[in-house]
Amino acid sequence: MNPSAILEEQQQKTSSETEPIRYCLYARKSSEDDERQALSIDSQVKEMMAVAKRDGLDIVEIRRESHSAKDSGQRPVFSQLLTDIRSGVFTGIVTWAPDRLSRNAGDLGSLVDLMDQGVLKEIRTTGQKFTNSPNEKFLLMILCSQAKLENDNRGINVKRGLKNKCELDVRPGVAPLGYLNERSLDRNKGKIVIDPIRAPTIKQLFRFVAERGASGRTLLKWLNTEANFKTRGDKRITLSGVYRILNNPFYYGMFEYPKGGGNWYQGTHEPLISQQLFDDVQHFLSTGQEREWV
Repeated sequence: MNPSAILEEQQQKTSSETEPIRYCLYARKSSEDDERQALSIDSQVKEMMAVAKRDGLDIVEIRRESHSAKDSGQRPVFSQLLTDIRSGVFTGIVTWAPDRLSRNAGDLGSLVDLMDQGVLKEIRTTGQKFTNSPNEKFLLMILCSQAKLENDNRGINVKRGLKNKCELDVRPGVAPLGYLNERSLDRNKGKIVIDPIRAPTIKQLFRFVAERGASGRTLLKWLNTEANFKTRGDKRITLSGVYRILNNPFYYGMFEYPKGGGNWYQGTHEPLISQQLFDDVQHFLSTGQEREWV
């Protein structure tokens, strides 16, 4: 390479290094339980704008996102931000904390790769700065990996809690129609109790099938007219919803968790119907003996 070419390359490198960093302010918070302690999106923006004003940072654009960062590639706003950094729209990121950017190995790898390429010059948080320095990148990786570790441990603890709840013969999750979840300070010990408003109607459905051979469409018509039945969300039930009720062994006291896992439990909740009535209904459904009636 001749001397003039070397000089030109050095000048371009110097120009690139002295060019002001164009920051995108990225604020994120999901509705999941593990995000309860994070500031609201508006609060994150307000706090980081104050940091930008204090440090004289050029915020080109503000982007907000309400998605979890547990899994890689699941945040459209973040994915577009990475694309824009690669194309030179932004050369820096301002965010409230490292875990706003990544709580998984895939997205963390993308950020570090952009730093290695020299297109992502800097990441700023409330109290830290991360550049292409080996030590600063290593610290960024530690902080984001710590967030991933917390996610992984939380997932294990949740599964352990659900298993413990099943071993106490209480079905995890939202109770089926006809029942209500009783609140408890310990979410893994909350009981399931009968819904006094909807339970009598649910019982009637099973009796109509077993005693009269009523079809699902007949039951649906009855629910939406004479019974004026509504779900807990104050909506009309669907035909598939009717069959979900009729096929659910929970109503005679048993439940499988997880669904399809082959693990059955005798629930502590009060059954709405007998097992014999449930079996009679299954007989009608399996043999196609349902019929219309008025």
